[in-house]
Amino acid sequence: MAFASFILYALLILQFSIGSHGLEMNMIKPEDDQPRHPSPDLSLNVFFKITDLYLGNKIQIYLASNEDSTPTKLLSKEEADSIPFSLSKLPHLLEYFSFSNTSPQAKAMQTTLKQCEVKPIGGEVKTCVTSLKSMMEMTRHFFGTVKPKVLTTKILSSKHTLYQNYTIVEKPKEVNTSKVIACHTMAYPYMVYYCHGHKGHMTRLFKVALGGENKERIDAIAVCHMDTSKWDRDHVSFRILGVRRGSSPVCHVIPVDNIVWFA
Repeated sequence: MAFASFILYALLILQFSIGSHGLEMNMIKPEDDQPRHPSPDLSLNVFFKITDLYLGNKIQIYLASNEDSTPTKLLSKEEADSIPFSLSKLPHLLEYFSFSNTSPQAKAMQTTLKQCEVKPIGGEVKTCVTSLKSMMEMTRHFFGTVKPKVLTTKILSSKHTLYQNYTIVEKPKEVNTSKVIACHTMAYPYMVYYCHGHKGHMTRLFKVALGGENKERIDAIAVCHMDTSKWDRDHVSFRILGVRRGSSPVCHVIPVDNIVWFA
């Protein structure tokens, strides 16, 4: 099932409305007190500071599109539940999907399963969903009786450059929210979403209009994690941004095939 169809189907079933009331984000240009260190692995250069969010600023980031990865199938809950989803079952899973132990697919599956089994930290809500029904159950559990809305990043140009300088062409707008959960696609033989979030104001959400050097336009959704004090001390974002754990919010743009639920 195509990603757009999946979103439409999910919204029709859940009867969630799309939209938000925005606040303009007014920022003045900051003085960076520590140098930034972009990674030679361009795909890791997705992070920026909340103080980067102001009209006219340029940010150099990697922004993947859903055309950059192999399409995967969204399983029904019955199909997903019939296949083990556990790191301890990896040998069986590799045999089931006909992947060798040393294949790139095996490494990707191992990484995904490890990530999905990491325990939440500091009031974080974290789960991996493997079907539309499990996505619905997750949002109902997280938001309760409140109907959440959904946002995604949209690439508005036919030609997309993965890594380039983007200019913020409109004042960023902060989305009013007290509950945010982001769902990221993971590398796996079928569609898996890694969903995590917080209740309260641990996460801030922004709509950011970006113009690329190649003249493309992107309506981006940016997530800023306000408290990084419990993150791994060696998290790649700290090195790239030149900050220490807990000293600064860390922001990133949600890739186009990811989903942000909020209320």
